[in-house]
Amino acid sequence: MRVVLVGAGDLSIETAKLLIDRKHEVVIIESDKERIDELSEMLDCSFLHGDGSKPHVLNEAGPEHTNFLFCLTENDQYNIIAALVGRSLGYSHVVVRIHDADYLKICQELKLEHTITPSKTIGRYLADMVSGVDILELSSLIKGEARGLMIKIDKKTKGRVDQLELPDETRVICFYRDDVFHLADPETELHVDDEAIILTHSRHLADLTRRLQPETKESDNDAEQKA
Repeated sequence: MRVVLVGAGDLSIETAKLLIDRKHEVVIIESDKERIDELSEMLDCSFLHGDGSKPHVLNEAGPEHTNFLFCLTENDQYNIIAALVGRSLGYSHVVVRIHDADYLKICQELKLEHTITPSKTIGRYLADMVSGVDILELSSLIKGEARGLMIKIDKKTKGRVDQLELPDETRVICFYRDDVFHLADPETELHVDDEAIILTHSRHLADLTRRLQPETKESDNDAEQKA
């Protein structure tokens, strides 16, 4: 897969290292030329010098050839603008990092569905620790060829779990509705905007990701052309 990251901070670099190790193509957009020169000695990836919130820069990064756009700078407003511009240019999956939880509602209203808030994630982790919960990362529980993925349910995938036509070695194990956890069984009805957790064999992961990913809305121009 091809991934474009806006910003060359610590989170971007750690993410880039993992992606590169897994043989994905990585492009980092950074406005600080000295930072690019420094990182080019460390990372086997491409760099684009420029402002990652500008349409011409994001367009130069190639939205039509990119699977994910990660907006991971230290500035929330910058990340939101970059995410909105990226979505308008046709990036299929846009992920935005937010430090200030006050922006979460704004991101929801702007339909920036893939929003991460590190402080909330770490806070939940620490609170669980104090409560005596045995904390195990999902990656440490899933071994061998098992893989997990989360899908957002849309009009294409809503309905009973057993109507998803999942391959062998694949199960919907649970889902979230309004952030509330529920176990799933074959008769479970999945609603639009539910988030379903699927466990599968690695051989099915690419096909499931392609087939079950949410449909993107047509642009007005596309709709007019089809009409």
